[in-house]
Amino acid sequence: MRGFDTEVSLLWKRHRDDLFRYVARYSGDNDLAEDVVQEAFLKLRDRPPPNDSRLKGWLFTVATNLARDALKLGRRREQLEAEHAHELPFPTAAADPLAQTELEDLRGRVRRALDSLSERERTVLLMYQEGFHHREIGEAVGTTTESVGSMIVRAAKKVARTVGTERA
Repeated sequence: MRGFDTEVSLLWKRHRDDLFRYVARYSGDNDLAEDVVQEAFLKLRDRPPPNDSRLKGWLFTVATNLARDALKLGRRREQLEAEHAHELPFPTAAADPLAQTELEDLRGRVRRALDSLSERERTVLLMYQEGFHHREIGEAVGTTTESVGSMIVRAAKKVARTVGTERA
């Protein structure tokens, strides 16, 4: 078991940053991304996949599923809070909008653009940006390798249109 723990530690060092960046962009939440990455590696330690040759893809697939579940839970929580908003105390004053930077504005537009994509489109686009091959992306989202390229192009065009539209 000690050898396997060492192997997991090496995999952590090799894939943690890429996985974190992917989940943070997928979810828009750095705290959630940190939790998801840790949980994905715990799953790796507790129940490793049968085929080590596709370990990185397995980690990203597990992280995508964990993030999706957490986002669904978060949306449900928000829905429940909205239904009971009259029972909650008044929120504190919002931050001064003048203090927001151009970068924060762009990040917000990109986040909304990513959120407007279907789950499959978002996964394909972000996995591509993380350097996955079309075959790996196809396996992760359950489609053919041949269709991945057109899915990436369509998703990127949607993001560009949404970001550009919001700016106008």
